[in-house]
Amino acid sequence: MDDRLAARVAEQFGLTLITAVPVGFGADPTATLWRATTRDGHEYAVKLSGGGTPAGLVVAAGLARRGVSGIPAPLVTRDGRLSAGHDGRRLRVVPWVSDERAADGGMRPGHWRRFGALLAAAHAVPLADELAGLPREDHTHAAIAAAVRETDRRLHAVDGSADRWTREVAAHWRAVAADAARLLDRVDRLGAELRACPAELVVCHGDPHLGNVLLGPGGEVWLVDWDDALLAPRERDLMFVFGGGPAFAFDSRLDEAAFRAGYGPVEPDRVRLAYHLGVRALDDLWSWSAEVADAGRSEADRVRALRIVEGLLSPAGLVGLARGALRDLGRWDS
Repeated sequence: MDDRLAARVAEQFGLTLITAVPVGFGADPTATLWRATTRDGHEYAVKLSGGGTPAGLVVAAGLARRGVSGIPAPLVTRDGRLSAGHDGRRLRVVPWVSDERAADGGMRPGHWRRFGALLAAAHAVPLADELAGLPREDHTHAAIAAAVRETDRRLHAVDGSADRWTREVAAHWRAVAADAARLLDRVDRLGAELRACPAELVVCHGDPHLGNVLLGPGGEVWLVDWDDALLAPRERDLMFVFGGGPAFAFDSRLDEAAFRAGYGPVEPDRVRLAYHLGVRALDDLWSWSAEVADAGRSEADRVRALRIVEGLLSPAGLVGLARGALRDLGRWDS
């Protein structure tokens, strides 16, 4: 962390940092995260981000204030705001709660139960005051559809003059291009169907995969990074367990029974699950493919992105799960 940013933290949040260590968690290329320590020994997560929306901080603060456990409350600036501007990005500070990520394989039945209870509590919060003004799911996915089509155009135009990583990801894309086009078509149809059938909207995290779940030594579970928070049908979040559990559980064994014990009785709408699963699969596929083909990225970043693309396209990967969900509904071959 440079001196200007440390000074900004002191000026806006009243914290004098003595250490600030970069943390490589997360996939947001617009974000940088530090684990910072103050003179009194307290630790904080300091994040500078240009992605998502300010709504995430509003949601995290609102849920923490309402007593929803497992959500670190963001600090406020000296003048009462949840973030400060810095070089065109948002600077926010929250208490550092843990460096044990659930994605690394530590989820046990008790964690899954607490994770279910945490999401249930968030979904049950009344939509009043500041929460009523959150972005809303509209089932249009227009930006994702445009990005998929543009990525398809770019990668089909790749020739032998391109670098190794671009050629490799272009070959992967071309191998599944027909399936990707069909998936987008089916998602478009489901979106139109769901726009005509409104559902109850609840406060959703929007991206509660295990990379955003932290574990504590006493069995605690925290859900962080609320940047994509919105009002949506609960399937937007439940998709990560009921729709794509094997793909989203990373190295942890999915325990659906324990999750249900914490969340409570629920039977997600299979059509909505299939829709959100398909949208997420397309979003991940185009964005990680584009990162591989970005010659401005480091080789390490491009290799990592290529491995993620290969995982998305593997037999147990997200693209296959989305295809299977549609097939189970009789919507894939029709």
